[in-house]
Amino acid sequence: MGGDVKELSGPQARTRAAILRATASVLARDRTATLPEIAAAAEVGRTTLHRYFIDRDRLVYEATLDSIRVINETIAAAATDEGPAIDAMRRLITTMVPVGDRIVFLFADPAILRDIPAENQPDHTPIMQLIARGQQQGVFDSELSVEWIELTLFALLLRGCREAARGVVPPRSVVTSIIRIFERGVTLG
Repeated sequence: MGGDVKELSGPQARTRAAILRATASVLARDRTATLPEIAAAAEVGRTTLHRYFIDRDRLVYEATLDSIRVINETIAAAATDEGPAIDAMRRLITTMVPVGDRIVFLFADPAILRDIPAENQPDHTPIMQLIARGQQQGVFDSELSVEWIELTLFALLLRGCREAARGVVPPRSVVTSIIRIFERGVTLG
C-alpha cells in the first residue's frame, strides 16, 4: 500500500489519513520521535503503520506531500483574492493557524522539503499575489519586498503555532496575536 491512495477503501483511507496527520503533528513537536510514538498518536499499532508505509523515510515523504496538500487547500479556502487585502490576510491567518502542526512540520526544518520536486512544493502564489495587492491598495508597506512580507507572515505563523503546541500561548489567542503583530509590522497607517 505504501502510498497509493486510489486503491484504499473508506476505512483504509481514514486510517492512512490519521497516520499522516499524526506524523505531521508528532514530528512538528519532536523530529526524533519514533515510529511507535507516531503509531500511538495515530491510534494504530506499529504493524498497521508498516502496512501503510514501509519505512520511516516513506512515511515522512508521504506526510510531507499530504501536508503540502493540506496547506494548499487551506490557502485556497481563505479566498485570498476576495475583498480588501487586509480582510483577506486576516482570513488567511485565521485559516492557517488550525493547520499549525502542518506548518511547523513543513517549515521548521528546511530539509523536509529538500526532496520534494518543484511542481509539488507548496504554492505560495496566492499569498504573494495577496501581498502585492495589499501594497497596491496602500495597506502593506511597499518599501518591503513581497518576499520579505511573506517571510514575516510565515515566521509569525511558525512561531505562534509552535508556542501554542507547547502550551506557552493559549491556542485561542494565537490568531489575534499573529494578526496584531503582523499588522503592526507591515501595514501602513
